[in-house]
Amino acid sequence: GNTYDRSIIVDGEEASLVVFDIWEQGDSQWLQNHCMKMGDAYIIVYSVTDKVSFEKASELRIQLRRARQTEDIPIILVGNKSDLVRSREVSVDEGRACAVVFDCKFIETSAALHHNVKDLFEGIVRQIRLRKDSKEDNARRMANTKRRESIGKKAKRFLGRIVAKNNKKMAFKAKSKSCHDLSVL
Repeated sequence: GNTYDRSIIVDGEEASLVVFDIWEQGDSQWLQNHCMKMGDAYIIVYSVTDKVSFEKASELRIQLRRARQTEDIPIILVGNKSDLVRSREVSVDEGRACAVVFDCKFIETSAALHHNVKDLFEGIVRQIRLRKDSKEDNARRMANTKRRESIGKKAKRFLGRIVAKNNKKMAFKAKSKSCHDLSVL
């Protein structure tokens, strides 16, 4: 099958990834059911140039949560082919909205250009660690790898807080979970 085994360094610690890309092989119902019951995390990929693949990704997300109801398994919804702007059928906002509704993370990538691919795999490792490691381990890891925030992001965060204080609807939105930050739960 299509199995990939790689080691990557995330936040100064080595992580071994084994990726099984076997979903479409043979279209076996047994294989699909088996896949839903194993694994530490899931990456559900759709093409931003194919609305049908986006709808199938949503259906798969529902099936996956049913199969693993009692577990807090990280799931990242991935819109691939983000470089094909003229052929786009699924907007970034639709992808984000779907991730928020289905309580999972979201990122857009371009495998052809390697855009956000490294961020995706680092993000999935972080999501697994956040769920499995103790709070102390996670706090230590985040303190050791504190990233510098750009001036633009600082300004946006600052202005967002000012707007949130004056608008009750924005205050709720500001406190809701982020579907696009792969470094937080």
